[in-house]
Amino acid sequence: MFVQDYMTKDVVSVEIPSNRDDILKILKRTGISGIPVRERGKVVGVVTRKDLLRKSEETQVALLMSPKPVVVTPDTPLSDAAAVMVRHNYRRLPVVDDNGSLVGLLSVADLIAAIAQLRIKDEIRDYYLSSTFALWEETPLPLVGRIMEISDVEAVPIMDERGVVSGIISERDLIRNSHIEDSVEVSDFSNGTDDDEWSWESIRDMHTVSYGVSKVQLPERPVRTAMVKNVVTVPKNAGVSECALLMKRSRVDQLPVVNGDKRLIAMLFDRELIRVLCKGQDQ
Repeated sequence: MFVQDYMTKDVVSVEIPSNRDDILKILKRTGISGIPVRERGKVVGVVTRKDLLRKSEETQVALLMSPKPVVVTPDTPLSDAAAVMVRHNYRRLPVVDDNGSLVGLLSVADLIAAIAQLRIKDEIRDYYLSSTFALWEETPLPLVGRIMEISDVEAVPIMDERGVVSGIISERDLIRNSHIEDSVEVSDFSNGTDDDEWSWESIRDMHTVSYGVSKVQLPERPVRTAMVKNVVTVPKNAGVSECALLMKRSRVDQLPVVNGDKRLIAMLFDRELIRVLCKGQDQ
């Protein structure tokens, strides 16, 4: 199993300099989680959904991107690529040829597709479950985004007032509901004199600068208006390849894990499931 057998060959990429707003449009339209950045034909960085949400006021792609990304070649063993992703918590690896030119992209979703074919019957409860928390469905979207940023999670289950899972919100959903907001802010550079505010000294010492701010903004709406409502769940004794196939078919990055009473007990993230490909390696 090699990278070339599972990588995506028709890769969406951008060149430096590029426009942040155009990247946001690409992420919204395609649903992909990240885009390689090239300069003079060479891969110099990757811009992700997380970068746009965490650096909401940054417009320069060179400052938005994660520079010097780890790359692999088409003949890299799939297990080695998976180990790199697990070790560094990457969701994608640019694939380059011997000249350093971009020829593909290997994502966690590609690894999930590989696992789905392997018919691994190991139960997910043995290795791959993650503890989780849930948010109320009336929680405002900006607060949801901030909580996800602090917690460093890509998705959160949403519950109704009965404590039943009613949906799930992911970074993809946040990006889909975001917009660019332009505003003017003012910085006060006055020297803080104690003179009377109407004196000539006070007027002379007042200095303000107005400047435009363009930022990625989430609307002030409840999370229930943006969450995915048709949630696919699995029991904790589900098989590894069975869950990978569900993720692939449903095009999701995570599956809530429930008990016999359909109560949420954990989360299964794709980034944890790909550990099965690293068995026997030092992660």
